[in-house]
This record gives sequence, structure tokens and C-alpha cells, in this order.
Amino acid sequence: MKPIISASDLASDLAGPRRPVLLDVRWQLGGPPGRPAYEAGHIPGAVYVDLDAELAGPPGPGGRHPLPDLEVFGAAMRRAGVSASTPVVVHDGGLGWGAARAWWLLRWTGHPDVRVLDGGLAAWTAAGQELSKETPAPEPGDFVPHPSDVGLLDADGAAALARSGLLLDARAAERYRGDVEPIDPVGGHIPGAVSAPTTENVDEDGRFLPARALASRFAGLGAREESAVGVYCGSGVSGAHQVLALAIAGIPSALYAGSWSEWSHDPARPVAKGPDPQ
Repeated sequence: MKPIISASDLASDLAGPRRPVLLDVRWQLGGPPGRPAYEAGHIPGAVYVDLDAELAGPPGPGGRHPLPDLEVFGAAMRRAGVSASTPVVVHDGGLGWGAARAWWLLRWTGHPDVRVLDGGLAAWTAAGQELSKETPAPEPGDFVPHPSDVGLLDADGAAALARSGLLLDARAAERYRGDVEPIDPVGGHIPGAVSAPTTENVDEDGRFLPARALASRFAGLGAREESAVGVYCGSGVSGAHQVLALAIAGIPSALYAGSWSEWSHDPARPVAKGPDPQ
């Protein structure tokens, strides 16, 4: 099963006998809350999910968007109608970061059928599909999160993977180099990590590049069949988008959820600067 779905295929699925649960995860880094935009118009039947409150824990030593309490996350998914046996489609406004975070969490905690709307709400409206202002009240679902033993890195695991495999830094190149750091206390990157901005995973409309093009991109960055691959970003949100792009390319990877916001707050951890991994 592909991890993404087009707007036209989603419209067909919504009209079919096995309608997916829709999650609207509109979110912007440092931007306004997504709920007002959701209330102004959303895909019919979509339930709003708050990334900061339901897909992340409170900011602290574990980073700006640490993993959520599993009880909170599970309750949010059940409220939205998510069951273990129902397909789920997640979308955001178009950037893809918020949707990818929800996709990664659901996959990591055991849901077998989750896809991201490629291009988000912008792709839906560009396809001529309608929006609704009606807030749905779905039947509660039965999904209970069961985290996997794989797919998640801590700080020590990320540091080790940067030496033994391939650790990709999904932030903008200038933050990787340490030229600027608008959010966290220290600029730079994890020693050994390779710069791989998420903006290079998509086209000008925010849709993912074809699987073959993504596979070529990641091969050029050092992805090999025998190598383990990990990803980090600023706080574990855009990194999930990179994990999704790798999945489209057929490359399994793990997410360092604490990411730079956790790493840079520990003065004992080394920091590299400049365009090179070392």
C-alpha cells in the first residue's frame, strides 16, 4: 500500500463502501492555530486534530514536540473515529508536515492502513472538490496505540547511527550549517549527519516527487540497501515528512523524535557546523 493518496483517489474512496476516517492536522511552525482554518472549511467528514495538544507532549527537556502521552493520543484518535480496522487518511493545509506527524505516530503505534493526502487541502480544492463547515460527530473508534520496538531513535541512537549508517537532517540547509538558528539555543547539526531539506522532496505544488526520483535523491545522499537510515529535524515534525518521503521511495527509516530541539539543549552533546557532515 502506498503511504500517500491523490485527491481524486480520496474522492473515490469517500464515495465507496469502505470510507476512510479523515483527520485534518493543519499546523504551522510558529503560526496561528489550525482550528479556525478548519472551521472556515474542511473536507466533508474530516475531524480536526490538534498537533500541539494531541500529537505531541508539553515542551521540555525532550524537545519542543516530544512524543505525546499515549493515552492522550489514543483518546484523540478514538474521538476522531479511528479503529484498528478502518483506513485512515490524514491531511493538512498542504505543507505536509502536520499530516506526516500523524501518519508516523499512527504507523509507529500499530495502525496498518494510514495514508497522507498528497498536496493536502490545496490539492483537494485544486481538483474542484467541495469543502464543508459542518463539524462531524463520528462514532468513537477502538484504536489503542501499541508502540513498535523499531522506527524510533533517542539521542544516543541518533548519534550512533550518524556514524554507522545514514542520519539525515531534514531542516533547511542554513540551519544545518549553523548560519542561522531562529528557534533553538545552538546552531549546527549532529556530527556525521547529512543535510537533506524536506523542501527537496516535493514539487512546486507541494506534492511528493515520484518514487523513483525520491529513491535517486536518497541514494545520492548515501542511502544503501545495507545501511540503516534515520531522520531528525528541529522538533520531530518535518522529520516525519522525510520519513514519509523515504517510505514512498521504499526505504525504511527511523525518526529521532526529540530532534535538534532536544539535542541542542544538552550542553554535553557535540555540535558540528558548516556544510559537511563532520
